[in-house]
Amino acid sequence: MSIQRLLENAVAEGRTVVHTLRLDEGRPGARMLVWPNGERTGTLGSATLDEAVARDALALLAANRRETRDYPEADARVFIEPFLPPPHLVIFGGVHIAIPLTTFAKTLGYRVTIVDPRTKFANRERFPHADAIIPLWPDKAVEQLNITPSTAFVILTHDPKIDEPALKSVVGKGAGYVGAIGSRKTHAERFQRMAQHGLSVDDLREVYAPIGLDLNAETPEEIALAIMAEVVAVMRGGRGGFLRERFWETMGDAILGNTPT
Repeated sequence: MSIQRLLENAVAEGRTVVHTLRLDEGRPGARMLVWPNGERTGTLGSATLDEAVARDALALLAANRRETRDYPEADARVFIEPFLPPPHLVIFGGVHIAIPLTTFAKTLGYRVTIVDPRTKFANRERFPHADAIIPLWPDKAVEQLNITPSTAFVILTHDPKIDEPALKSVVGKGAGYVGAIGSRKTHAERFQRMAQHGLSVDDLREVYAPIGLDLNAETPEEIALAIMAEVVAVMRGGRGGFLRERFWETMGDAILGNTPT
């Protein structure tokens, strides 16, 4: 099967793959696919070049970024482009904040799954636009999910019987984002309990908690906006914050130096 057909099939089936294409005159149009497990299909011309490009492809996949890179040792220029499934937001807890959060996520092109064993919260009346509703406990629900770098987990219940199993089920699994609602005190106590049950410091540091960008949000809609903004920032490799502050950090001296007194 051709590289093009393999790529088209992978995209249609929602599988993750990185497409690489030579742009230089040495072997123009040579293509190679790099899969998340490191396997390669096709060749760009030499084993050395293939290995170097594959390493870069996996790094760009993790960052969800495409680039053109030069490989002087092979006199090659290669375009590297990850193809990931549509971003997938998994919300643990069909609580009130989850309703506007689902709306924001769908507007941004995310698939949305609601997970909550309490069917009075996880139902179609509350979430008519969700792509899937899984009325199971977190550990059982996660078994049904394909976790990729384009998966974001948001934990909203304020119930340790749901929140903590959810965190244990998703940290360290390769998701692009894991966040949990709660105060600093709540998270300090939660993380202490989870550390006692075997989670490492690296696992705990993966969790964005308290969740959301600092918008001084008060209403459910504002809190949902703060959460979704953080999800997008993390998944896109952004820093959050005010662009104005960075502008003055980088340009302030030049501007003030040229300002008449």
